[in-house]
Amino acid sequence: MEIFLMIVYVLICLGLIATVLLQSGKSAGLSGSIAGGAETFFGKKKGIDEKLARYTELLAVGFLAMSIIMMVFLK
Repeated sequence: MEIFLMIVYVLICLGLIATVLLQSGKSAGLSGSIAGGAETFFGKKKGIDEKLARYTELLAVGFLAMSIIMMVFLK
């Protein structure tokens, strides 16, 4: 049981790291801050960035849940 939980936890951690690193940067100097602010204001997102943001949210929730589960069961 412990080994299974650890394997799932490591896979979630690696997935979370990968999704965060695959997302495009939100700033590229002065021009990026202006364009990034406009995109945030108008809600414009690219297709892949929207999916990666959603996957990041899901993996972050999974990371939190697995951390709590492991804390309770693997004392």
